[in-house]
Amino acid sequence: MRRPGAPASWIWWRMLRQVLRRGLQSFCHRLGLCVSRHPVFFLTVPAVLTITFGLSALNRFQPEGDLERLVAPSHSLAKIERSLASSLFPLDQSKSQLYSDLHTPGRYGRVILLSPTGDNILLQAEGILQTHRAVLEMKDGRNSFIGHQLGGVVEVPNSKDQRVKSARAIQITYYLQTYGSATQDLIGEKWENEFCKLIRKLQEEHQELQLYSLASFSLWRDFHKTSILARSKVLVSLVLILTTATLSSSMKDCLRSKPFLGLLGVLTVCISIITAAGIFFITDGKYNSTLLGIPFFAMGHGTKGVFELLSGWRRTKENLPFKDRIADAYSDVMVTYTMTSSLYFITFGMGASPFTNIEAVKVFCQNMCVSILLNYFYIFSFFGSCLVFAGQLEQNRYHSIFCCKIPSAEYLDRKPVWFQTVMSDGHQQTSHHETNPYQHHFIQHFLREHYNEWITNIYVKPFVVILYLIYASFSFMGCLQISDGANIINLLASDSPSVSYAMVQQKYFSNYSPVIGFYVYEPLEYWNSSVQDDLRRLCSGFTAVSWVEQYYQFLKVSNISANNKSDFISVLQSSFLKKPEFQHFRNDIIFSKAGDESNIIASRLYLVARTSRDKQKEVIEVLEKLRPLSLSKSIRFIVFNPSFVFMDHYSLSVTVPVLIAGFGVLLVLILTFFLVIHPLGNFWLILSVTSIELGVLGLMTLWNVDMDCISILCLIYTLNFAIDHCAPLLFTFVLATEHTRTQCIKSSLQEHGTAILQNVTSFLIGLVPLLFVPSNLTFTLFKCLLLTGGCTLLHCFVILPVFLTFFPPSKKHHKKKKRAKRKEREEIECIEIQENPDHVTTV
Repeated sequence: MRRPGAPASWIWWRMLRQVLRRGLQSFCHRLGLCVSRHPVFFLTVPAVLTITFGLSALNRFQPEGDLERLVAPSHSLAKIERSLASSLFPLDQSKSQLYSDLHTPGRYGRVILLSPTGDNILLQAEGILQTHRAVLEMKDGRNSFIGHQLGGVVEVPNSKDQRVKSARAIQITYYLQTYGSATQDLIGEKWENEFCKLIRKLQEEHQELQLYSLASFSLWRDFHKTSILARSKVLVSLVLILTTATLSSSMKDCLRSKPFLGLLGVLTVCISIITAAGIFFITDGKYNSTLLGIPFFAMGHGTKGVFELLSGWRRTKENLPFKDRIADAYSDVMVTYTMTSSLYFITFGMGASPFTNIEAVKVFCQNMCVSILLNYFYIFSFFGSCLVFAGQLEQNRYHSIFCCKIPSAEYLDRKPVWFQTVMSDGHQQTSHHETNPYQHHFIQHFLREHYNEWITNIYVKPFVVILYLIYASFSFMGCLQISDGANIINLLASDSPSVSYAMVQQKYFSNYSPVIGFYVYEPLEYWNSSVQDDLRRLCSGFTAVSWVEQYYQFLKVSNISANNKSDFISVLQSSFLKKPEFQHFRNDIIFSKAGDESNIIASRLYLVARTSRDKQKEVIEVLEKLRPLSLSKSIRFIVFNPSFVFMDHYSLSVTVPVLIAGFGVLLVLILTFFLVIHPLGNFWLILSVTSIELGVLGLMTLWNVDMDCISILCLIYTLNFAIDHCAPLLFTFVLATEHTRTQCIKSSLQEHGTAILQNVTSFLIGLVPLLFVPSNLTFTLFKCLLLTGGCTLLHCFVILPVFLTFFPPSKKHHKKKKRAKRKEREEIECIEIQENPDHVTTV
């Protein structure tokens, strides 16, 4: 019947929503019937897949060896600049001078020697020379001593030439000339291992100095070390989740308690993850430490489906056959779980798209997509089969733990109290009019009898509003302080030598930026005074090591005039570059000869910027200032340092995946605005997800978490985790037919609160062991996922139950419908009484 005043289009959309909803429910009902009729098949197929792919995973396991490929932006201008710089000035021509770290360094070893507090490292010359000689005498070195750098320098007061009074540390670098040969690379790898062992040995001999070593493989080794350190902690997490799921699925009622289903639900998610890992390694995937988050991400989504199916089973009628109860549970739960799994797949699929510029994020999202698909399949097949067997045991009145027949009440009366406690049904003495025995589950009982009344109390609501304002304020404040995490140290084991080395380097060698190569890649009229002025302006503000400036000084001191091309190049080649003190500049100039005439086709200078403690941020600013000048000035140049590969547009590269994922979620929710169960449900879902996402983003920033690849993956997961838990609660609320909003939210919490609380509690308890893994990567993972679970729990149980009682949807039309039905029923009864006055009692 059409409601007065309702437009025809609205009626059409409403009918379409009902058709789609009932169609999905019908499909899920049939799926449940199919699983209940063939449980052995749906139990066997996933088990066979896991055995097949799990064994393959063990045989094909291979770690990723290229750290730059994983965490540096895949498409960046810095990589193009590196290729151009390497083609102009090859690596083997740069090993003989001080600034060879302008290229990708290849194999190298670095050591920092730090004197005790208050001492001068310059007075420890004997220890420094002994260390230096010990490194040079190593076997198969093929090494080249490049140079040293002082740190913690104190200058002589009032010194015009900046004479050094004392220094706290010295850094020495040793490069290995491998020239890309595979054999020499293996020799270099062996040398680096021996180098690190030697530094540890020298540390024991020289107690007056602190030695910190770093080699080219150190970053990769300490990045992979996280996975080794986390192995035992992940197993502890699994045990904790298994225990929590088992206990939260238990009841005093030995017939209706389902502890084994909670246990089997977690194991179902585990075997789906193992299968996904097998598929990944079969397709030539290589493991890296960022994939450590997949078990926690998949567990958070998978166990939600497990607990929702258990709640759906509890809501079915006990007097139905167990097969029908399975089908009803599927039609009740799997529609929403299908929608949330689809959103998981869409968001992580967008993260795996070509738009993602970080390879580690792309690989993670690809694996997550496979895990979500297998997770969904295993939940409705493997776990559904387990639910079928558990339902059959319950229908036949078998004990939920011991799988034996539950004795009659007369038999139990003759037994001891402990036997009655273990074997008692708990509801045998109750009336047959018991509406739902499952309401005695301890979580459901707590929500129904205590929490629902408390959270909807009128005196509690003002404090909840104040709490949300505080939450929003801190979140907004954190969002204004977001910083990118281009520092590779954020992904390493916290107690590793690389982190120790980086901390000392940051403390004592942060006054200057890395050496920046300034490459002029086109012919230039260096003898022209205007060109000379342009070069000086470009290099102003930097400490420059320039053959051009040295040559100009040489001409000035020698009183030589070189105002034209021939004189300039002739004096440069025949006089300047042959001087011993200037011979190292030969590698910085590329000449070409056409007949008897020589030309300078390219050259390079070296720039060093003065920086503060926030060295990395200032280097990025220098890069962003110099690049536009290369396009606007007449001098065509590029600037490069190997660290630019990691810094180049890193903040944009890491934020793009979460922006794309967030846009995808909003787009899907908006496009389905008039196709879902209720459009207001989508509206509230968008608001809730946005609030949770911004809350996690702001709070993690206040918790000193940078925007690196791990935190970005956690933010993508936060979108889905929030939808996973808020969607069932909101859609149940908007469809509820109770008289008031308060009654509707109570009904929603009673229906879905148990599953939400079970899942979030298991999820958060499973994160605790990550806190004990000494790794920056796992610390970031722990912080972000803890905030994700905490903010979601806050919204589901505190914020939404209060705010939904203030705002639409209104429940007045449900009240009018019920009044109209009651009035119509009373009129029918009156008519029947008037027609049969002798049978009033029967009416």
